[in-house]
Amino acid sequence: MSRKKKFHLFENIEVVDTAAKGKTVAKSPDGRVVFLSNAVPGDIVDIRTGRKRKSYYEGKAVKFHHLSEKRVEPVCEHFGLCGGCKWQHMNYQDQVSYKQKEVTNNLIRIGHLELPEITPIAGCEKIYFYRNKMEFSFSDSRWLTEKELKSDIEFKDKNACGFHIPGMWDKILDVNKCHLQEDPSNAIRNSVKAYAIENDITFFNPRQRTGMLRTLMIRISSTGEIMIVIQFFKDDKEKRELLLNHIAETFKEITSLQYIINEKGNDSIYDQDIILFQGRDHIFEEMEGLKFKINAKSFYQTNSSQAYELYKIARDFADLQGTEIVYDLYTGTGTIAQFVASKAKKVIGIESVPQAIEDAKENARLNGIDNTVFFDGDMAKVFTQEFIDQNGHPDLIITDPPRDGMHQKVVAQILHILPEKVVYISCNSATQARDLALMKEDYVIEKSQAVDMFPQTHHVENVVLLKRRKQK
Repeated sequence: MSRKKKFHLFENIEVVDTAAKGKTVAKSPDGRVVFLSNAVPGDIVDIRTGRKRKSYYEGKAVKFHHLSEKRVEPVCEHFGLCGGCKWQHMNYQDQVSYKQKEVTNNLIRIGHLELPEITPIAGCEKIYFYRNKMEFSFSDSRWLTEKELKSDIEFKDKNACGFHIPGMWDKILDVNKCHLQEDPSNAIRNSVKAYAIENDITFFNPRQRTGMLRTLMIRISSTGEIMIVIQFFKDDKEKRELLLNHIAETFKEITSLQYIINEKGNDSIYDQDIILFQGRDHIFEEMEGLKFKINAKSFYQTNSSQAYELYKIARDFADLQGTEIVYDLYTGTGTIAQFVASKAKKVIGIESVPQAIEDAKENARLNGIDNTVFFDGDMAKVFTQEFIDQNGHPDLIITDPPRDGMHQKVVAQILHILPEKVVYISCNSATQARDLALMKEDYVIEKSQAVDMFPQTHHVENVVLLKRRKQK
């Protein structure tokens, strides 16, 4: 006989803090930590546990005795189901306060770092409709809510266009209105879905690998330009053109309308041919007069206005005088490199994605910037002493690595060449703290400032300025 999973019910427990990945924290009567997914610090709740680990529980609040003063009413009808805006029920000022606390705690507890007076977190002016890029998935077997399942209604139309239910690779929540991207995003998505249903254009089924409509990408730039990319699983020329013509005629403001025929197992587009149907194959972002050409595969910070604030903080921390050689590690499409180029003698950008480097070079040409050079390749293999000998010793390094942080060889190389200053931008303060701990014998933290790029979520960026310690 299989052992039954043992659940616990803890009554009248106060939720006391936030934790990683958007969870909140309470203490059980036996002293173990309980991680919750549906509560706010200050709530007093009954908790039903799920998984029990050696030193903690995972659970859910099943009854609320007292609601926290930090609570607000979520604006989105899909809150709690789609999983995208986990903190939408928390006051925004409390959100940024907890983000600030998380960054500081990680730097101190993980990195054991000595911190200067922390600059207050840069909050986001737009707390809704701030994303410039959204990706929606189509499905012919939409997720049914608990209320729908308990009803006597037979749901014949199960077509959906929206987001994956967390942990469910084949279930899509049908989204009516999303508060992450400004109009006409919702109008475009709902129009595509309705027109497809009316004209018998089938929706994708990932288990059976059937159906035609697969994904919809919408980019809306800070300049107001719009890019639409429809991904089809199978091609039906007549129905494909019917849908694309409908989009073009209904939304004449669209700058770029493109499509993909993707028959492979996953819906990643980076190895796919993207076909232009109407307009340009790119749109433009703009920042301080600099233009950045964005194509369907380009990486660009998904919050345009707050990216500007982030880059200004990084540039201020760098305090360039016009004589410095700057290395921009993990440069992406070279946005930061070009943003600081006017203040530097030379900027060298390195990135592992060849297409991103091509974009960086093209954008530099577009902006008339002639003191930047870009190289593609594995950071740990490119960033060598030979490379430095050829391109010059950096006075400043700007590094903006992925969530995993910097490769140990990259950290070791920085410590070998010891530039005077390092500006470290991170989307994961835990791995940032780990990397900074390796550098603390040679560098002192002069400044640190968190930046909120994603309101209603637990995600936060942090910028740190390191200065080389004076030799004794």
